[in-house]
Amino acid sequence: MSYLRFDKTLMVNLQESLPREILRTNKSGAYHCTTIVDCNTRKYHGLLVIPVPNLDDENHVLLSSLDETVIQHGAEFNLGLHKYQGNNFSPNGHKYIREFDCEHIPATTYRVGGVILRKENVFVHHENRILIRYTLVDAHSATTLRFRPFLAFRSVREYTHENAQASRDYQLVENGIKTCMYPGYPELYMQLNKKNEFHYQPDWYRGIEYPKEQERGYDFNEDLYVPGYFEVDIKKGESIVFSAGISEISPRKLKQAFEAEAADRTPRDSFYHCLKNSAHQFHNKQGEEHYVLAGYPWFKCRARDLFISLPGLTLAVDEQDEFEDVMNTAEKAIRNFIEDKPVGYKIYEMEHPDVLLWAVWTLQQYAKDTSREQCRLKYGKLLEDIMRYIRDRKHDNLFLHENGLLYANGKEKAVTWMNSTANGHPVIPRTGYIVEVNALWYNALRFVSDIVREGGNDILADELDTQAEITGKSFVEVFRNEYGYLFDYVDGYMMDWSVRPNMIFAVAFDYSPLDRTQKKQVLDIVTKELLTPKGLRTLSPKSGGYNPNYVGPQTQRDYAYHQGTAWPWLMGFYMEAYLRIYKMSGISFVERYLIGFEDEMTSHCIGSLPELFDGNPPFKGRGAISFAMNVAEILRILKLLSKYNFCLLYTSPSPRD
Repeated sequence: MSYLRFDKTLMVNLQESLPREILRTNKSGAYHCTTIVDCNTRKYHGLLVIPVPNLDDENHVLLSSLDETVIQHGAEFNLGLHKYQGNNFSPNGHKYIREFDCEHIPATTYRVGGVILRKENVFVHHENRILIRYTLVDAHSATTLRFRPFLAFRSVREYTHENAQASRDYQLVENGIKTCMYPGYPELYMQLNKKNEFHYQPDWYRGIEYPKEQERGYDFNEDLYVPGYFEVDIKKGESIVFSAGISEISPRKLKQAFEAEAADRTPRDSFYHCLKNSAHQFHNKQGEEHYVLAGYPWFKCRARDLFISLPGLTLAVDEQDEFEDVMNTAEKAIRNFIEDKPVGYKIYEMEHPDVLLWAVWTLQQYAKDTSREQCRLKYGKLLEDIMRYIRDRKHDNLFLHENGLLYANGKEKAVTWMNSTANGHPVIPRTGYIVEVNALWYNALRFVSDIVREGGNDILADELDTQAEITGKSFVEVFRNEYGYLFDYVDGYMMDWSVRPNMIFAVAFDYSPLDRTQKKQVLDIVTKELLTPKGLRTLSPKSGGYNPNYVGPQTQRDYAYHQGTAWPWLMGFYMEAYLRIYKMSGISFVERYLIGFEDEMTSHCIGSLPELFDGNPPFKGRGAISFAMNVAEILRILKLLSKYNFCLLYTSPSPRD
């Protein structure tokens, strides 16, 4: 039994199959993404979606889709699927699908009469190329395959429509063609490993619709250009490989290239392997630079997301080298920032007040995974420089007050992870003393103090410890209220009494200004009011403004974004806090809650976790289809859990006891 297999019954039911999406990336910013029935439902969907750096910093859809037609005895069976106006789907190729399996690589099996055709695809790592292998498993007579490419050549944020400017020119290359619709774009090479005929038949397919965009309140239709079609004969047992890329490839290498790429994939045969595979897809290597994308299909590399997700995406899957490689790029960006130089790297939002503190936290996880000594030798200077930068009050929006707390202005601009804006203003104007910023600050002071003390710098260590004492005392005085939970932010006499998840960090971090009783009170309230099977709610149902459903047009969604929706990445810190309080007795509780995430492996984006969930049942997944922080934090908890279980195994009493 395959872990990620869908049978004919589900595949032919578009209500069941269309919401399920598949994502493959090349680890360098390009991707292939569509639904499991190969019907594009978003403007971000496409077979070959790549960065075009000379145009802009966006991804671009070159090849939108490839419609396959099986021809026997002059009868044609088109396996494609597109949505047109009036809820019309055509040509209804999904009705021929017998099964879809994406445990190893995405593979669709079609049955047309006596023909059984298997289609498999891989996205070549670190190359802008997708390979699709077609195998004729069974056939009783001569069979021909026809491939009709649908071209877009546009940004993922725009649409293309029939126009006279689009170039119809093409040139023959070995076993295929190359073409380019507009200046500035690279040429698209479409080739097969077998000799074939290309029939030039240029046309526009008009009025193709994307229902996911319609749901989200955006424009939702476009026209796609088809230059013609390829025809090739295929025999029973034969495999043919189709390649689409921005450089020519020798057709003789296509079969071997496909097999090599397929062999390099992590089989998604378990919850852990699904998440590990998903973790790899967020990596974005550009020459010497190595980034982590915040999510697919539209997020870039955001500083906060990078530092929160990095330990889970690398250390939790035993990829220390990858951590160090990403950190090498991130450190250069941090240094440019604290030296008041242009950041110079494609890491966005470095200026947000909590980002440097999250960078300290991520290095703390490295120290726990390797050793404090290794962390000090590798990143000790960086840690000292970050702390000096904050303590010397050089940050434009992070002010160290005499009470030891950090103050940030969030009235005009959203400055924390709760960053939704509407009409140019933050929906939640978190400003003043912000609870997780100061929990991060206390944790950073204690951690860096220990690191530098072990390195022999007692003077700096003492300074940081003294600062931590002041900060810790003020933290409890300012944030803790008479009901036993923490204010979300405090600005003078303005306290935000909303019950939000940001207080959980003060329980989860290694160093906390709260005592055990205070931690347990916070954990109890979070458990009671914010816990769902899919993550922590961003706001309690008992608090004013609770809005748990992330649906409708952009503005409507912005007002719901952090007003009750549930986020899986917060669950990572919640579970860490839970285990910190209940230790071994909390293991079964944590394991039970992880089941809610394993259920998602066959929904939304197959084998990954979406950005957020509605805060009320049935807790429907929303937003970006694959989100780095969510995948990372569940992986980090799985690793933490394995350590607890290991301890349990070796500390359990023997049967004689």
